Amino acid sequence: MTSRLNAGSQLPDTVQGPRYDRNRPSGIVHLGVGAFHKAHQAVYTDDALAQSGGGWMIQGVSLRSADVADGLNPQDGLYTLLTRGPDGVAARVVGSIREVLVAPRAPLAVLDALAAPETRIVSLTITEKGYGLDPKSGGLDRGHAAVAADLANPRAPQGAVGYIVEALRRRREAGLPSFTVLCCDNLPSNGRVLRRLVIEFAEAADSGLAAFIRENVAFPSTMVDRITPASTDKTAADVLALTGVEDRAAVETEPFTQWIIEDEFTAGRPEWEAGGAVFVKDVAPYEKMKLRMLNGAHSMLAYAGYVAGHAYVRDVMKDADLAALVKRHQTEAARTLDPVPGIDLDSYGNELRARFKNPAIAHMTYQIAMDGTQKLPQRILEPALVALRRGLPLDAYAFAVAAWMRYVLGMSETGETYTLRDPREAEIAALVEGQRDAGSIVDRLLALPGLFPVDLAAAPGWDTAVKRRLETMLAKSMRSAIAEEAERCRA
Repeated sequence: MTSRLNAGSQLPDTVQGPRYDRNRPSGIVHLGVGAFHKAHQAVYTDDALAQSGGGWMIQGVSLRSADVADGLNPQDGLYTLLTRGPDGVAARVVGSIREVLVAPRAPLAVLDALAAPETRIVSLTITEKGYGLDPKSGGLDRGHAAVAADLANPRAPQGAVGYIVEALRRRREAGLPSFTVLCCDNLPSNGRVLRRLVIEFAEAADSGLAAFIRENVAFPSTMVDRITPASTDKTAADVLALTGVEDRAAVETEPFTQWIIEDEFTAGRPEWEAGGAVFVKDVAPYEKMKLRMLNGAHSMLAYAGYVAGHAYVRDVMKDADLAALVKRHQTEAARTLDPVPGIDLDSYGNELRARFKNPAIAHMTYQIAMDGTQKLPQRILEPALVALRRGLPLDAYAFAVAAWMRYVLGMSETGETYTLRDPREAEIAALVEGQRDAGSIVDRLLALPGLFPVDLAAAPGWDTAVKRRLETMLAKSMRSAIAEEAERCRA
């Protein structure tokens, strides 16, 4: 009978395991332990602990599902990271996570961990929709379920912002120093956004606490990048073959990894440089580069590719027409950027496309397509607005928006339905239900409150460009629209 991975497992010499004493304090509490955290920040922390030690073990927290905790905790927090490259797959066992608490099961234990004297960093990967951000005001969305509940009862929080504020209140009352709050999600100026949300929440409860946070808590911005597909049965099978043990918490990823961090920490930090992290004064240029060139192209190819029948990004890149549109999108996005220190944007684009082509990574277009209304503004609409103001072509963005509008109809070209997995799914469905006219769909979705910038929606020719492309997608097919668009961009 195959044994399950745990602290006593004997690993083959070909598999690297933790190279440090794991009986160290948990200096980091991480909210949102999912596949990306396990493939990214936890690996950098594993490297930092191996190089220089310190009290930087990670106490994980799941704010909703118990799945990650139920997979990791019986394994003493250990899990296997599979790195899939064109030349093969390698396995590594990561040990930087001590355990994972499930907030709905043990909310007081979560607050105790956040308020513990040894906690010096609280990091987050809860996806864009987890923050309760109002896209219209840029502040708290008081209609967001967790935000509303936490404002009504701040001493018993449910959401990330509520937990952070209550933990800081407890630390202040106990005379403990504050911690650093480190956002690792794809939000523009993510540290500044989270600081604004936390202070706004604190103001609603205690102006003195808000002042304390302003003066004592650091919120560095970050840029993160590593393609991390969902784990599958093949993930588990490959782990068993490489390690000889069963692992119900394994994740897989690509060889490339990047972490750019503003070096502003309240109470120290791990030596994440050991894993290749880069510390800078201003992360904004790198963040915009990634959001517009990588994430923007990802969103475009996900909507167009999924409707056209491509299950994975690697399949998209085998489609010559779609691959040409990916290159065009990245080239046009690069033209909206100011210079990025130390980066050649043409080389960066070439590297991105090589990563997208990686035959070993099964990154689902359907996975990338989720939460579109949370992602479109920074990935597609912001660069489109910059292009408009600079007098640059809008074709790439018009095609991407049309592809999103076709995708949100929720039905494949063979008549199969699918869920959008978008926080505004019901609102979108009410607007497009029964609609098959491109003009009507575009008009309705361009008027979706708080999504499309007014200047872009009103720009001469913008709605016409989107309608023309969506009409082809509806009247002919997504495949025809892709071919016609590729022909135009090659001309």
